[in-house]
Amino acid sequence: MPSLPALFAPLTVRQTTVRNRLWVSPMCLYSVVSGDGLVAPWHQMHYGSLAAGGAGLVMVEATAVSPEGRMTLGDLGLWDDAQIPGLQSIAGFIHAQGAVAGIQLGHAGRKASTTPMWAGSVPLTKAQGAYATLAPSAVAYGNYPVPSEMSTAQIEAVATAFGAAANRANQAGFDVVEIHAAHGYLLHQFASPLSNRRSDSYGGSLENRTRLHRQVLQTVRQNLPASTVVAMRLSATDWVEGGWDLDQSIQLVKAVKAAGLDHVDVSAGGLVDYAKAPAAPGYLAPFAGQIRQATGLSVNTVGIISTAVQANQLVATGVADAVMLGRPLLRNPHLPIAWAAELGVDPLALCPPQYSQARWRD
Repeated sequence: MPSLPALFAPLTVRQTTVRNRLWVSPMCLYSVVSGDGLVAPWHQMHYGSLAAGGAGLVMVEATAVSPEGRMTLGDLGLWDDAQIPGLQSIAGFIHAQGAVAGIQLGHAGRKASTTPMWAGSVPLTKAQGAYATLAPSAVAYGNYPVPSEMSTAQIEAVATAFGAAANRANQAGFDVVEIHAAHGYLLHQFASPLSNRRSDSYGGSLENRTRLHRQVLQTVRQNLPASTVVAMRLSATDWVEGGWDLDQSIQLVKAVKAAGLDHVDVSAGGLVDYAKAPAAPGYLAPFAGQIRQATGLSVNTVGIISTAVQANQLVATGVADAVMLGRPLLRNPHLPIAWAAELGVDPLALCPPQYSQARWRD
């Protein structure tokens, strides 16, 4: 029997085996119905379609650990037990399709209280239900309102909230819990000297600026079974001189690896509105490769990956252990099945039996 192409070989992280290396990136839908963080019919349809599409892991979008941590009023949440059942149904359906279920937990910090991207991602007005934003320092993102600098008690409450949300994610049946520390949201705001101007134990040195990361990782790990995979999404660079960069990212990953981090989801940018990213096919992959080599942890890359050959090569050459797709899966949720056929893998191995009559090889 010929060997599988690298992209469709299984990968085991901790005690979880993922059937292939082509994964669904967390993508916000901003689609709760009433601002209560509850799963809506749209989420069921969307994640159901992705789960039936053949991906190895389906990562549910950034899910807020507290009401004030929401990017928008449409964000999913896991700050309340009432939010567990809806997510449990999604995790269950993902499992039924043979995929691994993941969920990303996050806090937006100074980038909270905005409209969805299709409405401009602009700050909410009072009439729209604006809520107060928190950050490591009173430094605004672009033209957003200036956030309140967090007290030590508020910082510690965030770490506790991540742990409680992780516990609920476990109750909902997720195999992978990802901590969102990228794209300019709260943990990234603490990490970067561009947004963290503190002079206490959470500011200044790299150790201090990443103290909250270690606290969050510790409380998340403590609230999960030993079998659950804990991942962290990082922005490997701010794309700005004097900001967060690859070297600091590597030092952070090494520091949290010992506390139970299993996997790194490598992205970039998002901290400031004036950064210029050199976007090109696979432009983030070198960051993933260097973090993988320096830390020994499994990593995935993301960012302008648009062909089966490109994705397979990234895995086959050891640049990354897996590839995450976002926009391509919005265009075609069943793209993994199509790419399997293109690379010579039997698409019926990934295709739900209800879709087998599609004749994927034609």
